[in-house]
Amino acid sequence: MPGYEITEPRLRCVLPFEAVPAEVRLLRRAVAKQLNRWGMPVAVDEAELLVTELATNVVKHVGEGVSATLVLEWREERLRLEVHDKSQSLPSLKMADCDDVCGRGLHLLASLAVEWGTVLTAAGKAVWCEISTGVGSACRRIERAAAALENYQGADTAGALRGRGGDACFAESAVELIADLLHWTAARGHDPDDLLDRAQMHYEAEADVA
Repeated sequence: MPGYEITEPRLRCVLPFEAVPAEVRLLRRAVAKQLNRWGMPVAVDEAELLVTELATNVVKHVGEGVSATLVLEWREERLRLEVHDKSQSLPSLKMADCDDVCGRGLHLLASLAVEWGTVLTAAGKAVWCEISTGVGSACRRIERAAAALENYQGADTAGALRGRGGDACFAESAVELIADLLHWTAARGHDPDDLLDRAQMHYEAEADVA
């Protein structure tokens, strides 16, 4: 697959790809290889998930077979992921249909990333996100998880989560969110059991570091 050689400089990597499902799988492998080279194995699972969503959005909304580029950049305690394509149509959370498991990509992106956004470029647009890689990332994960759960069921449920019995509501919403993520994984052609195993390994690795 042309353009998938992992090159230096150490803190930046540019990976051109073709927007087809087979290339997305190879792109995930290239990302994992680069992050391991950078000494960031704890960021691999989260980065692979986000790269899959960013690249799949190009396939679905720009066109299968178009040329695109993934840029990885490690900045201190954050890893930035950017996907550039030639369309100037900017996505937004309002475009995502929360009743459709295949339309939750941007909501997933917003839940997992510390920050994300879109920007027009001279050639089209870029959709970017950043994930934390530094000390204290476990606390930020908990904060992001709480925010994701509050947003998951809507404003009415968010109030209940903060009130009496909130822990039970959080737990139930967490179960439903995990189930939806497993549906999303299966819809993308991945093995839900493999995702659970990788998530458990990821959690245990970070817990050992903490």
